[in-house]
Amino acid sequence: MTKLPPTPDFASIEAAADQTSEQRTRFLAQIGTLNFSWSNNESLFVYVMMLLLGIDQKSAAIIFFTLNTSRARLDLVARLSKANLRNEEVRKELTSLIRKFEKVTRIRNELNHCMFTLSDQGAITHTHSMRITETKDQVFLGRVRPVNAKRFQEIDETIANLKSFNRDFWSFLPKLEKAMTSPAPQA
Repeated sequence: MTKLPPTPDFASIEAAADQTSEQRTRFLAQIGTLNFSWSNNESLFVYVMMLLLGIDQKSAAIIFFTLNTSRARLDLVARLSKANLRNEEVRKELTSLIRKFEKVTRIRNELNHCMFTLSDQGAITHTHSMRITETKDQVFLGRVRPVNAKRFQEIDETIANLKSFNRDFWSFLPKLEKAMTSPAPQA
């Protein structure tokens, strides 16, 4: 008796894989597009750090990418805004952008840190998140989610949100720059 799942029938999967290649290609292309958009958006926070610290882009990038997680980077940006950004309206807008980015980061992390379950025909049928969830009394390995029309739509919506976020972010940066070079508004 083994605790391991059955070994996949690789020969059968490979023989039938042509029938499901379109589904896999579409799903993997979505993940690639999501990563492309997410990565470009995360990198924009370097400009925020540059402005909040009053330093050059290279130095801001060194600080930003020395931190090894997105969570740590966003926490630093949020703390710097509390410490250095005196314009409350602009600070609230930055906080809103951080929250929006955190929301799209969840699905990106889920898809980049999961195992994929394949059918006997090689279609990707499920993702199994490798995130550990802990409650007061139990520890769970992440949830299993189907790869179906609803999931494709969810990823498409996330990609659309990233595109919108990017435009919002670029509109925000000149406001931040102005706020950091202007005297604080009088209360």
